[in-house]
Amino acid sequence: MLGRNFTVGEVPKRALSANGLELVTYSLVTKPTKQTSRVQMRVSRKDVTSATHTNPEIRFEEQDLTSFGGLVMLQALLHTIDFRSRLRVAVRHLRSSGGYCSSRILLVMIVHLFLGWRRLRDLDYYRDDPLVKHVVGLDQMPDVSTLSRRLTEFDEHAVDNLRGLLRELVGERAIAASRSRLTLDFDGSVISTKARGIEGTAVGYNAKSKGCRSYYPLFAVMAQTGQAFDLLHRPGNCHDSRNALGFMLDCEQNLRKQGFQGVLEVRIDSAHYSDATCFGLHNAGVEFAVSVPFERLPRLKEAVENRKLWHPIDDEWSYFKWFCRPSANSRQMFPCFIYRRRVAKPRKGPIQLDLFEPVDRNYEFKVAMTNKRLSAAALLSFHNGRGSQEATFAECESQLGLGYLPSRREIGNRVYMLCNLVAHALGRELQMRVAPQRSKNTATRACLWTIERIGTLRNRLIKRAARLIRPQGRPVIAFATCHDAEQDLRMFTDAASRAA
Repeated sequence: MLGRNFTVGEVPKRALSANGLELVTYSLVTKPTKQTSRVQMRVSRKDVTSATHTNPEIRFEEQDLTSFGGLVMLQALLHTIDFRSRLRVAVRHLRSSGGYCSSRILLVMIVHLFLGWRRLRDLDYYRDDPLVKHVVGLDQMPDVSTLSRRLTEFDEHAVDNLRGLLRELVGERAIAASRSRLTLDFDGSVISTKARGIEGTAVGYNAKSKGCRSYYPLFAVMAQTGQAFDLLHRPGNCHDSRNALGFMLDCEQNLRKQGFQGVLEVRIDSAHYSDATCFGLHNAGVEFAVSVPFERLPRLKEAVENRKLWHPIDDEWSYFKWFCRPSANSRQMFPCFIYRRRVAKPRKGPIQLDLFEPVDRNYEFKVAMTNKRLSAAALLSFHNGRGSQEATFAECESQLGLGYLPSRREIGNRVYMLCNLVAHALGRELQMRVAPQRSKNTATRACLWTIERIGTLRNRLIKRAARLIRPQGRPVIAFATCHDAEQDLRMFTDAASRAA
């Protein structure tokens, strides 16, 4: 509480950001007068309360106000990595129709998803936002019909180039962070729809929406960064392993072309277990770990039941090592580690006095085949770490709208999904430039940075109201006074403006 002999004033703090945009925050300062007195420490109810019974009048006026002041961080990052030029190169073969070029449509779509909007129709709620138009470089945002129509005008070559751009963004950061070892997790995710007229969808396995048509793309997720490295588009009625080996080898070759010379690791589930996959990865010099389904190797059941000696790992896990071939026609044998885990046996009927009755213990089993030279405990930690890609899928679906299909054309939906993954990669890149990095990989190959979800970053910094002014023709964005937000905004903007 300020004493009676102090005066209050606003002092602007200015700082330059990328592209000449100036950040201004206003902070309150106190100036002592000639008479000095002790500052009052206690406050009365009259000093801290205000009348709330009067409803304010609602007006909508033409003002340069933005609801996404933190978008200046993304603008600085796009300028640093020369993202706009990369987009133009990716779609330069397409003929531009109308006032919006193809690269500008892609940038609008990426910013749209980065801000947390899902449907294309949501563009109407922020089309007059001056900062969004400044970031995408437009004086007038496209109509929803224009955006929907232009999404269907892309072709396979543009999709391949957009995939290449995603691989470059993720690969550059991953190789710089871990030059000796990189880990890719391959897994599919169902993207379903209740509409029947969407091109390329099919009825397949869908646990959440049975009988609905869907896509079933295969994702390659970089474990060290938590970003999606690439995407293989497939209809919903295909098996997990369809075209999977070629996709894995393409990812390996692309990383080699980007200059990665270390060890590449691949983690896959039991759906990809086959003789062709195991030998294809092994011959390409890729270290792999794959779950082995018991139904594919009937001998496993007999080996487990006849096993008497199990080597303990800890109080919960034990194992034994067993060599086998992926199929009967295989020439080479790979080591398999058969793990046994102690679990509480479920009890039927009502449970009473369970604190005093003994608990029966049972076991569950899992088998992992690998060509890596690891101990049983290290392989168990490594293979169990592959569940981290589920967090990436969940973040893209809940925070970026990956499960939404905006177009009835397959090419439009593919472009939308790739824009989704690019927006997620940019959000992670923005945080990785600020967060401290771990010096080495963990046993589970966890992300090398402690990164919060993009939705948390969006609510904390990006969705901050601000005012755009132009003193002497220079763009300035002014925020309300908030010490913590000021520190974070300056930290992110400065980090995004520096070369990685």
